[in-house]
Amino acid sequence: MVWKIEFQATAIKQLKKMGNSESARIRDFLHSRVKPLENPRQLGAALQGARFEHLWRYKVGDYRIICDIQDRKLVVLVIEIGHRREVYR
Repeated sequence: MVWKIEFQATAIKQLKKMGNSESARIRDFLHSRVKPLENPRQLGAALQGARFEHLWRYKVGDYRIICDIQDRKLVVLVIEIGHRREVYR
């Protein structure tokens, strides 16, 4: 089962603001490690709290990728990407 990786507009904007190496590293992680998985939850961790109820996160170095995993569509929707000290605020 191959998952589709989609990006919200805010996530695309955040990727463009990053350096080329960080941006490439994050994209590579999503396409080579998350996309081919049977269950993308096995690499990530569920976020806690009312605000982050259905969201999952992936760690890539000092950066965090916040995603909504949509099982019916087989889509991992990237909502936000940022440095670990800023992404949860």
